[in-house]
Amino acid sequence: MRRPSCILSGSFLLFIVLVAASCGSGSASPTAVERVVGGPTGSYVVPAGIHKIKHVIVIQQENRSFDSYFGTYPGADGIPMKNGVPTVCVPDPQTGQCVAPYVDHADVNGGGPHSAPNATDDINGGQMNGFIGQAESGRKGCLDPTDPACTNSATPDVMGYHTQSDIPNYWTYAKDFVLQDHMFEPNASWSLPSHLFLVSEWSAYCTEEDNPSSCINALQTKPAERPQNSPAVYGGRAGPKNAGKKAGQPIYAWTDLTYLLHKDHVSWGYYVVSGTEPDCENDAAETCAPVVQNANTPGIWNPLPWFNTVQNDHQLGNIQDVDKFYAAAKAGTLPAVSWVVPSGEVSEHPPAPVSFGQSYVTSLINAVMRSPDWDSTAIFLAWDDWGGFYDHVVPPTVDENGYGLRVPGIVISPYAKKGYVDHQTLSFDAYDKFIEDDFLGGQRINPATDGRPDPRPDVRENEKILGNLANDFDFDQTLRSPVILPVHPKTTLAGTPAPSQVSAAAKAPDDDG
Repeated sequence: MRRPSCILSGSFLLFIVLVAASCGSGSASPTAVERVVGGPTGSYVVPAGIHKIKHVIVIQQENRSFDSYFGTYPGADGIPMKNGVPTVCVPDPQTGQCVAPYVDHADVNGGGPHSAPNATDDINGGQMNGFIGQAESGRKGCLDPTDPACTNSATPDVMGYHTQSDIPNYWTYAKDFVLQDHMFEPNASWSLPSHLFLVSEWSAYCTEEDNPSSCINALQTKPAERPQNSPAVYGGRAGPKNAGKKAGQPIYAWTDLTYLLHKDHVSWGYYVVSGTEPDCENDAAETCAPVVQNANTPGIWNPLPWFNTVQNDHQLGNIQDVDKFYAAAKAGTLPAVSWVVPSGEVSEHPPAPVSFGQSYVTSLINAVMRSPDWDSTAIFLAWDDWGGFYDHVVPPTVDENGYGLRVPGIVISPYAKKGYVDHQTLSFDAYDKFIEDDFLGGQRINPATDGRPDPRPDVRENEKILGNLANDFDFDQTLRSPVILPVHPKTTLAGTPAPSQVSAAAKAPDDDG
């Protein structure tokens, strides 16, 4: 019997493989329920086992580079070293010295500016040596610490990195499940564009409501302007076509993933931690969320309320406070797709303590692992951008928007491979690709096929260099048991703020499972 070709050409194809034949020496044979998805960039097999995943959860934290958290992780593409000593360094323009990466146990870090011009200067044509200079030139004492133009430390700490003993839970997840060491921010810029790419694969400036063709690519403003004034944030304009639009409110008229999910009757939820006081007092760690919450407040980490698609599809109610996520996990009623974003205090965005973020994320994962939905769930954990911290890997270029610098990525699932380091080139686009392959039959956010043509420069999920998250799973393995971790593990972090100063999280008892 002749082996079918594994290379497809022409326009987008999606079909059921009805023959038992392999696509290469030693590879598994497609079954009657596997799909081959192909197009101009090639084709690949979507394994039948992907549909064992009925709940995808994307947990998005803030502002850490891969090297700053996992630069010394065994087997990963970490900080270049010889005999345990870094062999790389970055020049300090003020002192003339070249500063090597160093262990930094500080719980509160400063980071550096991280808008589009800073990404360009940090990368510096592939030399990866602009980090200290950018941190020294960043604004100090900003009232809003999430301002990407700011450096939240008097002394640059961007060359510092944390060790396993600082973030033991994150390293345990990496050791027990999958660590991705070539996960790149989808765009080379700050938080808002990153979160826009996470849910829509684009960041744009639109001039007309409900008119995707009125949008133009808008990753960042001119370097002289503050990123908060970028078109991607404030796109609203006065005029008859935008009657009723509040001043300064952006127009997000392009297509996002929720539009495809809603059209195909796939449930989704976007869960927001809003407020300042995380509550980790419960021994079971089923909640670790602020007491005061308001998921209806759009912002840089919660852009979906501004999307016309979400409003027109009457899906604003899907954007909820994170208490609803904990409740759904406990009840076994998680939606097919969940995004979970933090408040500032538990975000790990400098100057938020690392420990508070790790406690919060652990509480989310513990809740899912205790859930009746655990056996059919995949958790994708990542940090939205590099936050100005050093990383030594040159990001690949896919289009005018990215990729950005490398960030940590972890996959947690009963089907995840154990102790696996994934070296594929990835970005958050791979999350959408996995969701589309699992729940949407391989549909893409594609102007040529989704019914809402917008002028985005490309279909990000189809980029040739983008890896496939299905490779991080073994869908035939015995289901992995939960790994319940203490919400407040012992660490070597130093200088943790007192609970009365920042958060009640630090005084909550450990959850030893």
